[in-house]
Amino acid sequence: MASGTALIYDEAMTRHKLLWNDPVCDIEVPERLSASYEQLQRYHLVERCVPVPAREGSEEEILLVHSSEHLEVAKSTQTMNEEELKRISGNYDAFFFHPNTYHCARLAVGAALQLVDSVMSGKVCNGMALVRPPGHHSQRNAANGFCLFNNVAIAAEYAKLKYGLKRILIVDWDVHHGQGIQYIFEEDPSVLYFSWHRYEHQKFWPSLKESDYDAVGLGKGKGFNINLPWNKVGMGNSDYLAAFFHVLLPVAFEFDPELVLVSSGYDSGIGDPEGQMNATPEVFAHLTHFLMHLAHGKLCVILEGGYHLKSLSESVCTTVKTLLRDPVPQLTGEMAPCLSAIESIQNVRAAHKPYWKWLMYEDTPFLYNLSTKSDLPGTADTNPSTDDEAKITDSKETDKIERFLESHMKNVIFPDPPIKTAITAGLKASADLNTFPVHLHVVEEMDKNEVKALVSDFHPDLVKANKTLLSLGSTLTILDKILKKEVCNGIAESPAASASVAVALRRSLHFGFQRMLCIFVGDMHIIPNTEDGKVLVIHVCKNEQPGKSSSKHYIVLNWKEDADRNDFYSAVLGFILPIAYSYQPNLIVIAIGPNRSLGISGISLLFGLLQGLAESRILAVIEDTDINLMQSVAKTLAGASMPHFGVHVPPTQEKVNQIKMLRKQLQQDWKMLQCSVNDGI
Repeated sequence: MASGTALIYDEAMTRHKLLWNDPVCDIEVPERLSASYEQLQRYHLVERCVPVPAREGSEEEILLVHSSEHLEVAKSTQTMNEEELKRISGNYDAFFFHPNTYHCARLAVGAALQLVDSVMSGKVCNGMALVRPPGHHSQRNAANGFCLFNNVAIAAEYAKLKYGLKRILIVDWDVHHGQGIQYIFEEDPSVLYFSWHRYEHQKFWPSLKESDYDAVGLGKGKGFNINLPWNKVGMGNSDYLAAFFHVLLPVAFEFDPELVLVSSGYDSGIGDPEGQMNATPEVFAHLTHFLMHLAHGKLCVILEGGYHLKSLSESVCTTVKTLLRDPVPQLTGEMAPCLSAIESIQNVRAAHKPYWKWLMYEDTPFLYNLSTKSDLPGTADTNPSTDDEAKITDSKETDKIERFLESHMKNVIFPDPPIKTAITAGLKASADLNTFPVHLHVVEEMDKNEVKALVSDFHPDLVKANKTLLSLGSTLTILDKILKKEVCNGIAESPAASASVAVALRRSLHFGFQRMLCIFVGDMHIIPNTEDGKVLVIHVCKNEQPGKSSSKHYIVLNWKEDADRNDFYSAVLGFILPIAYSYQPNLIVIAIGPNRSLGISGISLLFGLLQGLAESRILAVIEDTDINLMQSVAKTLAGASMPHFGVHVPPTQEKVNQIKMLRKQLQQDWKMLQCSVNDGI
């Protein structure tokens, strides 16, 4: 199985620079690349990656996407003087040439292709290419928006041609619409292109009608072009997560890509003068984490925009740390998407209902009277400031963001991640050692006397039977390792899982944890008290629980996953994850009991996606002795790429209706559930 994270950087790409005064282009500076790489060095991330050299993309590779005329124009600029360069640059919208631009652009293309080769050949599992100039705006016959050659589009065509790929997902989280990628693939059903972008009802560059939600692709490509327009500035972490939960990820799981490419623009992050958004760097860790569960983990992240150097470099680092499978940092702030974000999400879902099975039971209509339409910004400034005044204002704002990020990131980046996953020696001995990941941390479990001494003070009501006492040794050993941050997560085997979980939760409260998410899968007697809000229970079971109805902190999800029907992804993405992210737990306990309602696929997906929360602190307590289940959970927690469990299929109408009913009941408490203004905000 592939492992490792590739990092591609070549200082030569900093030699592309603006030679004259141009207030539109002067933010695209060489320091964007060097500052990002230097920050990776400061966090000691460079040495943990697999270095892959850049190379020049060949003319044949560039011609996979671009016209020969465009290539010849670019080649001709290598010997031009400054006046000639300025004149030819004026032929394009927001682009500048330097004598080194052609060489740098070929390096950017080659770096993207080197990354694809490294991932597809199994040399690494994933990776990031730091490149300039960016690419997602460039079109077949034109440079555009700082972009000369379309690096990601070329990489997609190259992967299709060289590796015979039939399904490639491109995720564009740059704050500008990558219209170049859209134009190239809008009739191609083998490439699913998703872009969110600042739009403001066509007021923001590139100001195209075809950047709106109703541009879904053409011909056979209908449904494979997904535009999510942001109609106001200030979008934050919860807005971005809501877009993933309620639009991108369900489509992506149904599409089942063989490779994921990210047009990774960080001008959608806080402080950026272009985007004017409020998403903090760690949200990109979460977005990356989600995408790592697609395509067996084959993920290539390729730099696009990002013009606030501190915000850019910190966001690059959180992305790379996640690719390296470090714990995903905790998010801060209220988890509630804004009204404008929900409106955009609703319209995208309505526009794509005809094309995706997961939306077949969607009954949400288009919205035409959007909340932002009555408050559109004017196109002219009625009181323009002088250039000097603007620079002073920009400088003050930059300093303010610098200070915020300096303070904020101290709580986000931790340089020495703990050992990933623990299991007890007894559990490992009971299974075939060769089937477990080699990087598991094996610990000796407590004996009966140690357990008795530990629980006698404040758990005697839960530990009455000798069987329960004996079963606690494994659970408490792993839990203590997690609480002390000696490991991220771990697996305990317990013949009395429900009682073991209750003891574990009580011990965690005693340790100081205040928000614990507990998910029970199967027929189990639920013991934990949820009345004080310190524990949130989600019970996934086959049948309705007598005398039990869902409330804010106790939620029953009736779900029976058939052996040949992998449909649980829709419940995880559209229901469990939004609730979990709304709650923001600092510990997760997942208990798997008898007569479980989910197959190994659904359970592994649950463990995998929830690792984005609680800094990956997850305790698995498994009553079922199915060794295949144990192995799958161990591999997922240890960071192995997700195995392919077959095609994910949409749920039945009955299941969809149940989620709708629960969402309507709980969305005021857990606001990340909201994906329609009809849900009531």
